[in-house]
Amino acid sequence: MKLNMRRGLLAAALCTPLLAQAADPSSCKLIRFADVGWTDLITTNAVTRLVLSELGYRSQLKRLSLPETFKALHDNEVDVFLDTWLPSSEKDIRPYLDDGSVELLAVNLEGAKYTLAVNQAAHDAGLKDFADIAKFSQQLDGKIYGIEPGNGGNQLIQQIIDKNAFGLADFKLVESSETEMILHVKRADHLNKWAVFLGWEPHPMNNQLNMRYLSGGDDYFGPNLGGATVYTTVRKGLVSQCPNLGRLLKNIRFSLEMENDLMEAILNKNTNPRREAKAWLKANPKILESWLVGVTRLNGQSIKTAENLSSEN
Repeated sequence: MKLNMRRGLLAAALCTPLLAQAADPSSCKLIRFADVGWTDLITTNAVTRLVLSELGYRSQLKRLSLPETFKALHDNEVDVFLDTWLPSSEKDIRPYLDDGSVELLAVNLEGAKYTLAVNQAAHDAGLKDFADIAKFSQQLDGKIYGIEPGNGGNQLIQQIIDKNAFGLADFKLVESSETEMILHVKRADHLNKWAVFLGWEPHPMNNQLNMRYLSGGDDYFGPNLGGATVYTTVRKGLVSQCPNLGRLLKNIRFSLEMENDLMEAILNKNTNPRREAKAWLKANPKILESWLVGVTRLNGQSIKTAENLSSEN
């Protein structure tokens, strides 16, 4: 059938027959996503929500802290969270996994990294391992910089301090936000000072900062310099109630390259997440096709993907 180029981003990629059976009930039309303010989640939420909108779903964001997110999934106030980092989020999510109210649906990103890092000046002077931090207390002003209060990484840092692991009992965790933490490191570089902070990949900080990850934190942040796996997490019953949505969420997988590129664009250009998500989907039709395997529109109409996507609304 001939496509109307004004039907939306995916209109040029989707060819829809007139008659089909309903895939998901109308109760599945609105999907509630958690947003904890992390830049990687801003990008993955934007891409996923854009695809859902073209399939006939509606979505909304609920801004929450990480602990509030898992509680909201438990309380059926949120449906989907795309950014459960393990093992760093283990403590926050474990009670809800144990009572069955929250489900780790699928891995959406592998090869991520999450652990303490330092700026280049500190690394060059010998701060290369968790065991080195304490002996440079004066240069570090006795502080370790984290992100928003309640974050799992912050909790791991506080646990290290409370246990006097690596001799860090006299250190203070400084909680602020992702943006403020990165600004602190940039200021430290400008003033030729040192900083130890929570670092992770994917994130543009890996390109913006002269930073190095510390070894030796395996017992807290996991092996391989804080190697992490990111999961799509859903509330109990979502997949059985909305099987078509569940298929899409199980299919969606991201990459370090994709997230780094999108985050860089959103943070450093005069643009917005939806616009960048739209451009990325247009440039990656094969990845979109893999996400749509076995998936229909909300109303049950089948989908036929094409190589080229329309850039028009």
